Amino acid sequence: MTPRAVIVGPPGAGKTSVGTALAEHLGVPFLDTDAKIVADQGRSIGDIFTTDGEPTFRAIEEQAVADALVNHDGILALGGGAVLSAATRERLAEHRVVLLTVGLAEGFRRTGMSTARPLLAGVNPRATFKALLDERMPIYREVAAVEVATDDLDVQGVVKEVLAHLAG
Repeated sequence: MTPRAVIVGPPGAGKTSVGTALAEHLGVPFLDTDAKIVADQGRSIGDIFTTDGEPTFRAIEEQAVADALVNHDGILALGGGAVLSAATRERLAEHRVVLLTVGLAEGFRRTGMSTARPLLAGVNPRATFKALLDERMPIYREVAAVEVATDDLDVQGVVKEVLAHLAG
């Protein structure tokens, strides 16, 4: 079993909402690795970051992604930072990866000051979000075969774009 598509992108790009809608359209299961981690760990990602630190979370995340890439047969959405792992990037080379992008203003509007996003917490979340985009976009693009900008599209519009790219 392998996923039919793996969705990556920054926070606020719509990975979960688009992935859910895409899976429904295709009649396949959907899995969000962040949700799986929360379910398996019995605590929020924010709690894991606060209690155990980012390196521990990233190790848990790397394993969750590795397991999902082997055992999930549907649409798989990865947490925004999952691509930071070199091992994860290597594993993604064997899969159809879709990058959902979001601009700074729209991404910040969508994520706001969410406590569910520990990397965006702090004194200047907008600057933090910009730095995150600057750091990660080249890595997202490295692993993705398809890129869809989500700023001006609703969920169904993004799904339509993704389907067109996957079919082509």
